[in-house]
Amino acid sequence: MNFNKAFVLGNLTRDPETRALPSGQPVVSFSIATNRYYTDASGQRKEEVEFHNIVAFGKLADIVSRYLTKGSMVLIEGRIKTRNWTDQAGVKHWKTEIIAEGLQMGPKSGGNTGGSSQNNYAPKSFGSSDKQPAKEPEIPIIEENYTPPMEDSMPTDEIDVKDIPF
Repeated sequence: MNFNKAFVLGNLTRDPETRALPSGQPVVSFSIATNRYYTDASGQRKEEVEFHNIVAFGKLADIVSRYLTKGSMVLIEGRIKTRNWTDQAGVKHWKTEIIAEGLQMGPKSGGNTGGSSQNNYAPKSFGSSDKQPAKEPEIPIIEENYTPPMEDSMPTDEIDVKDIPF
């Protein structure tokens, strides 16, 4: 049995290029940069970057072209394919690509993936240039020894202290 599967998680290095096949089916090409960190023999921390060419067809191509831009983080699941062609000058070219079969979009950050440079502002209203800090979600504070009440034991009506028999 043979197996050809690739998973890459990285950031788009350029905006996707959209085309269409003669049949009208959409095709999108883009590239993803992935990195790996390691320590060399001298103890120096090093970074190694790889660039992967990705091609998506059909519905995936439509999703990529609508929602992904340069810098977007994405997880691509696909298969590796190498194609070759000869140009007009007679030179043979080879290109290895990942044909996308599935994708998972990364966090929405307005194109930023740096975290510290993330934009924490949201416009007041559509079309307005004034900006205000984005409302942060309320995080409930739970005391250390707090035990939540069981739903079955929760009273459905208010209990008046006068109704307690002791």
